[in-house]
Amino acid sequence: MTPHSPSNSSLSSAIITGSGGGIGRAIALRLAKEGYAIIVADRAEEGARETVRQIIAEGHQARAVVLDITNPQQTQALIDGAENLKVLVNNAGIFNTRDFDRLTADDFRQMYEINLVAMFTLCQQAARILPEGGRIINLASRAAFGARHYAHYVASKAGVAGFTKALCLELAAKQIIVNAIAPGVIMTDMLKERSDGMEELRAQQPSGKLGEPEHIAHAAAFFASPLAEFVSGQVLIVDGGRSVGGTAAF
Repeated sequence: MTPHSPSNSSLSSAIITGSGGGIGRAIALRLAKEGYAIIVADRAEEGARETVRQIIAEGHQARAVVLDITNPQQTQALIDGAENLKVLVNNAGIFNTRDFDRLTADDFRQMYEINLVAMFTLCQQAARILPEGGRIINLASRAAFGARHYAHYVASKAGVAGFTKALCLELAAKQIIVNAIAPGVIMTDMLKERSDGMEELRAQQPSGKLGEPEHIAHAAAFFASPLAEFVSGQVLIVDGGRSVGGTAAF
């Protein structure tokens, strides 16, 4: 049985997809501190359970939902079960590298289905119940502005950025605020496992440092807060200044 904290119907809830680890977990932990009851949505039950455990250990409320975000029936059940939903964070996604001459149409379809189409479906489902002042926060990527060796990923995240701007206008009449975060190089577990190119990555950063998941969580907390009530349709690049020096592949 997935651990969960006692229900408090007075709290607004926040769904964070892909929050069984990495950036998603950091966002879940941060929004819990901001007073949200957290719904940890992930396909990996073990990771989701651990995120819930950490949130509860800090005295906050959370529960886990294990699902496949490309399944519309499962995502609709996620939305239907979210009491007092106020914030949706679309963090779940995939990444892989392919040289351009080896990319296939199936590579593109898979990337789009998970990184963009599934996000669209969740946004549409959530928009039907989000209250005035509700927030949608999408995770794009600095790679959306150009990078080598993963054109399919670049295209999908450029789609996220464009969709965010369009959705801001579509939902403006309902007073739902929509923004995106475009992370640069962030030290997730996947990146920490790399043994090659780390020094080169650091050298490309103006500060000589790589980002941490908490840096993205800070941005999400801002977009979810009353401070962002007049900020919508924006794509905030959080990359330590890397993009100022150009958009070459990292």
